Amino acid sequence: MMVFLFSLVTVLVSEIGDKTQLLALLLAARFRKPIPILIAILAATTLNHGVSAVLGQWLTTVVNPTVMIWILAMGFIGMAIWMLIPDSIDEEDDAIAKWQRFGVFGATFILFFLAEIGDKTQIATVALAARFDSVFWVMLGTTAGMMLADGPAVFIGNKLADKLPIALIHKVGAFIFLAVGVATLAQHYW
Repeated sequence: MMVFLFSLVTVLVSEIGDKTQLLALLLAARFRKPIPILIAILAATTLNHGVSAVLGQWLTTVVNPTVMIWILAMGFIGMAIWMLIPDSIDEEDDAIAKWQRFGVFGATFILFFLAEIGDKTQIATVALAARFDSVFWVMLGTTAGMMLADGPAVFIGNKLADKLPIALIHKVGAFIFLAVGVATLAQHYW
């Protein structure tokens, strides 16, 4: 349960202000159909994070444990730095128009799945699954974190986006990733 909660909070904080959350806002504004958008986000995130968690777990079987500790620690510290760089969605509106022919569900599923490739939350999912020995709980936690961040974005759109202290949330997220990176090294060496 701790792995689930840790994964949930880590991704929830990472997702606030992230390009996929901004994409959820754009999709909601374009299609105005929240239920198919949410179902597509859930499906795309579950698939993407499921594969990512399996990849993270697999990496622990092929990489030397000491090397893996360093990769994980540096990965989490790198994520801390990445959290401080704001995302932009300039290309996303054009992408929505391109995929719109697949309908609300299809466009949302494709766009979310593609947007998650190489995104902070996908990399966090790989790292969390490698750090903790639980593909299922990491995938469930990271997916729940995405839904908790993106679900409200779909329903309340831009009204709340302007009121959230995004910079502060990113700093808190960066601190969490930094703390996990340092704790990963500390746990191994002390």
